[in-house]
Amino acid sequence: MSTTATPAPPAAKQRGYVAALVAAFLGWMFDGFEMGLFPLIGKPALQDMLPAADDAVRGQWFTVIIAIFLVGAATGGVLFGWLGDKLGRVKAMALAIFTFAIFTGLCAFATEAWQFAGLRFVASLGMGGEWALGVALVNEIWGGKNRAWVAGMIGAASNVGFLLTGVLSLYLNASLESITHWISSIGISQETADYLMHNRGWRFLAVSGAAPALINFFILIFVPESHKWEAEKKSGSTSHWATKDLLGVLVAAIAALGIITVWTPQVLKDVGNVVAVPVTIVGLGIALWGYLLPVRRYMTRAQAGGSVQTSDRAFIMKNLIIGASLAAVALMGTWGSAQQAAKWASFLSADGTKSNIIEYVVIATALGAILITLITPLVADKLGRRITYFLLCVLAMGSSFVFFKTNHSYTGADMPVWLMITAFLIGGLTASFYGFFPLYFPELFPTSVRATGQGFCFNFGRLIAAIGSLQFVNLMSMFGSAKVTELEGEARRLMQLQVEANAFTVLSCIYIVGMVLVWFAPETKGKALS
Repeated sequence: MSTTATPAPPAAKQRGYVAALVAAFLGWMFDGFEMGLFPLIGKPALQDMLPAADDAVRGQWFTVIIAIFLVGAATGGVLFGWLGDKLGRVKAMALAIFTFAIFTGLCAFATEAWQFAGLRFVASLGMGGEWALGVALVNEIWGGKNRAWVAGMIGAASNVGFLLTGVLSLYLNASLESITHWISSIGISQETADYLMHNRGWRFLAVSGAAPALINFFILIFVPESHKWEAEKKSGSTSHWATKDLLGVLVAAIAALGIITVWTPQVLKDVGNVVAVPVTIVGLGIALWGYLLPVRRYMTRAQAGGSVQTSDRAFIMKNLIIGASLAAVALMGTWGSAQQAAKWASFLSADGTKSNIIEYVVIATALGAILITLITPLVADKLGRRITYFLLCVLAMGSSFVFFKTNHSYTGADMPVWLMITAFLIGGLTASFYGFFPLYFPELFPTSVRATGQGFCFNFGRLIAAIGSLQFVNLMSMFGSAKVTELEGEARRLMQLQVEANAFTVLSCIYIVGMVLVWFAPETKGKALS
């Protein structure tokens, strides 16, 4: 019995496969680099911008800027997803990368905390959009070919970016003088060099965030457009996207920022929970309406034109809500634990040794994330999507408990081995979802709404995570943060560690919600992309 081998695609088509994967990998890697910058530069940046403020005020600004970033990413996910479905994946991805790169670089020149927050917001628009576009492009170009492996590569990419931030920051701290001399030797004034390298070189790190804009030359020249999207364009379905629908996205962003405002410590102190809670409920309803408006209007027009059936519309809307809920659990867990790990660990040293512990923890968490995000989609391909997500929730919650409850103060110059092991685990297991989502989310939507749908799911979850992260102050109060201010010296440090560890551990219980929600999600193992 003879068999006929599947012919290999032409060399040009193979190059297109590779170019698309490289572009998506680099885009998401630099996206991770940008996201990893703030945990490293946030503390020294706020020290420079708020020299008269105490640590508590700076800590509040740190939390608020993270929340603003998450709102921007939620908005950008829908905005750039819309552009990707209307104008094409490649053009929209290049614009998203340009946005997050340039505005991250401009953060180096901020002199006030509110300026830093504003620039971070605009940068996060591009960061939120790049993920959905890169995932849609690669999945559509590669089709069913090695999709689990491709998803793992994209999932690992952002964590390679996190690793780069840790390594670069560690190198800078060890070589501040030599780098300052190098900057001045290439024609930049000594005053500017000192300005960039002041306070652990945070401005230099921010400027380096503009470098990803250069990869747009590669994207626009070598990366082919998705053939699936081009077929949609030829059929006329892309014409159903209307610019006026983006007004809903603007309204949603305003509502989301309103929620963030009411939960900031200064405002919350004045209005109280009795106002903040109903504002949050109403604001979430408005944000949900606004972010979904472009998709709903698109499907109304497409249904009138006969290209979308009533059953398809119901299926898409259900998947939008389920996908956003699953992403919200993962993102809230990440921003409530792994993203806080390095900052929390910096207070573990009892005698001030290992001043670079933040960088070491970032590197350990990034290495864990790279390895486990590569493995996760392969596991999902074997076990199925629902059981894999359930197991990821169990393991992520366990790793958070272990990290925050088993690491204690240390002294001496030796590297705290257990801290590094548990950092590796919490980084890997909480990030595992970002290898899972590039495999699962494309399966939830047809080509016509894939970029917008993925952008909404992944990034609306960031809005929920932003609201959750702002509850950290309330959790701290529950565990006795007021007592911390009454103490001094070593007793204060130990109390702060304990209070924060308890709060982070409680936030990690959000994974229990995911363990329940996933059984309402569709099982898509073995199904081809539509």
